[in-house]
Amino acid sequence: MSQKYEFQAARIEAVLNAHKVPARVWQATVTPRFVRFDVTTALGTRLSKVSNLAEELAFSLGAQAARVYREGGVLHVEVPRDAPRTVGLLDLCGRLTSVPPNCAVLGVDEGGAPLLLRLDSPDVAHVLLAGTTGSGKTALLRTLLLSLAMHNHPGRLQMVLIDPKGRGLADLSDLPHVWRPREAFYGGVTASVEAAAGLLDLLVAEMVRRDAAGCSLPRLIVAIDELADLLQAGGKGVGEALTRLTQRGREAGVHVVAATQRPAATLMGGLAKANFPVRLVGSVVSPEDAKVAAGVGGSGAERLLGRGDFLVVAKGQVIRFQAAYAGGSEVREIVAQVRAGGRRCRSWQSIVSRRLESAGHNWPGELTE
Repeated sequence: MSQKYEFQAARIEAVLNAHKVPARVWQATVTPRFVRFDVTTALGTRLSKVSNLAEELAFSLGAQAARVYREGGVLHVEVPRDAPRTVGLLDLCGRLTSVPPNCAVLGVDEGGAPLLLRLDSPDVAHVLLAGTTGSGKTALLRTLLLSLAMHNHPGRLQMVLIDPKGRGLADLSDLPHVWRPREAFYGGVTASVEAAAGLLDLLVAEMVRRDAAGCSLPRLIVAIDELADLLQAGGKGVGEALTRLTQRGREAGVHVVAATQRPAATLMGGLAKANFPVRLVGSVVSPEDAKVAAGVGGSGAERLLGRGDFLVVAKGQVIRFQAAYAGGSEVREIVAQVRAGGRRCRSWQSIVSRRLESAGHNWPGELTE
């Protein structure tokens, strides 16, 4: 541990010892958003006694808050970093020597390792992103789609962009991967509910055609921002089309990736529960909202820090990660590079290397201290 974290570890031990909880901090893990200290306490110590000291620990460390929780047989004390770091999408892609087909780059896990999600895996198929305003779900959806465009040829992977707000996915409309059916009415980002309903019907017809022909290429990624709003405004027809796509789409190479603030059962019915095996969950308000968003209880999503602090929930496993981010200028730079035909990792490495050299840094850039 660095001197700073050794000092913080000593403060944690001092606070616990002052309350008659003999303890030793034996490891500190530094992530882009928080520092997690692993603590060993005396045999027989009640976890609730340590948890009740969270406020005193935060005060002693000069932090806004502290989180005390158990993971397996290890007790953790987690505090937000004073200066959180952004995980840049270009920086992260520059670290990767190769990305398998149909894999989206999500961000970095708690150990700093890149986290990828393979959409054509039988255990994935469709993905639901959930979180409150400010959690970063739209930014993560945009990052996911950008990373797919960066590492897949448009002849093998295409995207359908549905964005009722008309803002979150607008910068992606010039990607050569955007699906443009023969009907001239569709293309770019679909914003109106009526157009979205018609587009979903076309996708269902395309799925049926592929099933009959036994083909699944190019892969079609159906990206929807604000899914709950679309379902509420679009009514029964939109819901039925989405249900068919999520139930039968994987074999035809159709994958739905949808973002929503809260996948309420009253609005979405069984659509979310049965047909989205993978959840990307950002910060939520309460444990009840966390259970609805993650599809399982005890995920801890209500304690996430927001702004890209996410969980990936799949097959009962929960992995915390910091989502990669691309700002407006980076998005436009990536789209321009993809349009120019740059879809190999060395293209992104060259862009990042030029940026770091101009800023006086050496490659690779550090994600953690």
